[in-house]
Amino acid sequence: MTHKPQIRIPATYMRGGTSKGVFFNLTDLPEVAQVPGEARDKLLLRVIGSPDPYGKQTDGMGGATSSTSKTVILSKSESPDHDVDYLFGQVSIDKPFVDWSGNCGNLTAAVGAFAINNGLVDPAQLPENGTATVRIWQKNIEKTIIARIPITNGEVQETGDFELDGVTFPAAEVQVEFMDPADGEGAMFPTGNVVDDLEVPGVGTLKATMINAGIPTIFINADAIGYDGTELQDAINNDDKALTLFETIRAYGAVKMGLISDVAEAANRQHTPKVAFVAPPKGYVASSGKAIAADDINVLVRALSMGKLHHAMMGTAAVAIATASAIPGTLVNLAAGGGDRTSVVFGHPSGTLRVGAEAEQVNGQWSAKKAIMSRSARILMEGWVRIPGDAF
Repeated sequence: MTHKPQIRIPATYMRGGTSKGVFFNLTDLPEVAQVPGEARDKLLLRVIGSPDPYGKQTDGMGGATSSTSKTVILSKSESPDHDVDYLFGQVSIDKPFVDWSGNCGNLTAAVGAFAINNGLVDPAQLPENGTATVRIWQKNIEKTIIARIPITNGEVQETGDFELDGVTFPAAEVQVEFMDPADGEGAMFPTGNVVDDLEVPGVGTLKATMINAGIPTIFINADAIGYDGTELQDAINNDDKALTLFETIRAYGAVKMGLISDVAEAANRQHTPKVAFVAPPKGYVASSGKAIAADDINVLVRALSMGKLHHAMMGTAAVAIATASAIPGTLVNLAAGGGDRTSVVFGHPSGTLRVGAEAEQVNGQWSAKKAIMSRSARILMEGWVRIPGDAF
């Protein structure tokens, strides 16, 4: 039997924030995969090593977690006043599909550096030393993101002393601004309320803040489901009953938000919405062994991604946290002490993170001007990724 040989595709393996993924320049992909469709999805699945019934992604570039099963496709922007178009694909680990329904805020931190290094940004706008402003068009949610990339001697500066909880080593700081971060699928509060009663069969009626900011997110109170907000990954991810609980909440919340019409559709929309639980400040020991004092934070937040508790915090969910904290009366705002605020420090399983947001109310409707956070990014490997020629 004759088998097609492997082909090689130019690719860069990058960490962005607390995630990592395989980055492609659109024009480097095989022609059939340069457009959305089955061929592109199959190619990315094979690159990452999915679907893998063993859940390890051993035969691909994925790292067997939602944070490391990611792909990015970049190209010169077709949108006015932008430098680069950014398309994100969240690859399922054990199922044969790629979820294109949302953004990855963490990998956004790496987009600017890749764009500069691959000639997608006009060299005339890059300083010899200083900060380069890269205007990103996020195609999944059709929003503008501004990344501020440090430049030293004409090259992207990746090393530095900026520390990010959830990332082992320090690196250069990248400031990311999410402009008008309400998700592209509708109003910031799709139900029109900052807090709703969410009826979940088998669970009960939960108070919930359901917000489209950064990524559609459902916030619930930790104590309403038997937690205190200091939980680490093992407390949730080793508990099948807990994972089923959160997936049920996510499915019914997605229907309430108008993202799906029936709870059965949630299985094919794993990336969005996210579900998170919040609590007032309380001391705990992070997964790194670092002691987090109650006085170090304003609020506790734990969030699930692709059916598992995230080891730190998704960047897009951090945008949702920042935005919700800035709006009086949301569950995030109330857990943080209530009132008006433009920034919040939240505790997550790996440590803490400060995020900021500017929100305003116009004609009774809330909107966010922008959300801001600092991340870091680094090239881990560059060259070619290989996959069998008949994989797509």
